[in-house]
Amino acid sequence: MPAAGVRSPAAEDGRAVPTTHEERFLEILDEAQCRRLLPTRAIGRLGFTEDALPAILPVAFTLQNGHVLIAVRHDSSVVNAVRRSVVAFQVDEYDPAARTGWSVTVVGPSRIITDPREVARLGGVPLSPPPPDPAWCYVTVLLGLVRGWRLAPYPAGVEATDVGATRTAP
Repeated sequence: MPAAGVRSPAAEDGRAVPTTHEERFLEILDEAQCRRLLPTRAIGRLGFTEDALPAILPVAFTLQNGHVLIAVRHDSSVVNAVRRSVVAFQVDEYDPAARTGWSVTVVGPSRIITDPREVARLGGVPLSPPPPDPAWCYVTVLLGLVRGWRLAPYPAGVEATDVGATRTAP
């Protein structure tokens, strides 16, 4: 509940929007929920180590056969940085007005696909933008460890003291 005398701002549709952390809960998502959320975005972030430093790069992606598929140029520094490495991939959505959202992170081994036949076969995979020519190859990330969370307001009439500050999804 907001502090006495403090009103929650109204959303455009007239519903109250929570403004304090106590008015929302952190739901830990199971792997099936995470896998359903992953393909709902077209852009994610690839996390890897480059020259012994952490790097995070926004990338267009798609999912195929239990892998994240990312098109990159052969001459990209990403190719050498992720070759035979364990990397992280993350997608999310956040509404700053409502202070709600979700995030899914995948950690798994990466592989570079450079074989021209396999690259040509994958050329039909819907990516935005699609790889335009043979100067491109693919980075794949196995959906190994898949974790996620959702930050949501408590349902009407339910307070944090009724269910605890964190709950696990059923």
